[in-house]
Amino acid sequence: MRYDYLLWDVDGTLLDFVYSQQYAIRKCLEEIGVAATEEIINRYAEINDGYWKRLELGEVTKEQLLTGRFTTLFEEYGIKCEDVESFRQHYQEYLGSVYRYLDDSLLVCRSLKGLCRQYVVTNGMTYTQSKKLKLAGFTDIMDGIFISEQVGTPKPQKGFFDACFAAIGQVDKSRVLIIGDSLSSDMKGGNSAGIDTCWYNPGGVSNNTDIRTSYIISDLRQVRELVERGEGCGR
Repeated sequence: MRYDYLLWDVDGTLLDFVYSQQYAIRKCLEEIGVAATEEIINRYAEINDGYWKRLELGEVTKEQLLTGRFTTLFEEYGIKCEDVESFRQHYQEYLGSVYRYLDDSLLVCRSLKGLCRQYVVTNGMTYTQSKKLKLAGFTDIMDGIFISEQVGTPKPQKGFFDACFAAIGQVDKSRVLIIGDSLSSDMKGGNSAGIDTCWYNPGGVSNNTDIRTSYIISDLRQVRELVERGEGCGR
């Protein structure tokens, strides 16, 4: 065995975040009488992604992110919303209520159970992520779930991973692998934690950063090869 511990990202890796996000923002906009056009939905995705990247860099707080992404959208499109906090709460509810697997991810994780220990490492809100993971069937498969809101700091901060390893117990870091779709969050976090990284990159995006990746895969089913032999994927 090459790896004994797998750290799985959720959104964009195990589950299709775009699918859930589009559903949630559409439902919330319709509730306040706004037509959820493709333009508005796509713009919200850009704003939301920007806020999360700023959180990773420490440029905004979690509290600023939670409502700021919506107030920014509302200001750009002249949308009137009398209760932004209620809008946010409904959004989190909807975000955690629907899911779609990527590459039969549940079957992939289930097939690895017993071969290695598996953990979720995700940025996000505890309520939303916990609900979605339970509905999707991952709660019973994973050996542990680490959510940034509970940990107190987000990926890629070293403190996030320090807290994870403190909870997991003493491990040989050469036998730990993180799998995720984000260079700035998952791969950079893995670099700072001193563990191998597996970049899930089904779109074949170029890495134009100095962030190192141990492996690059286009399908989650390739992870089993890495677990057993640490080979068979591009570097």
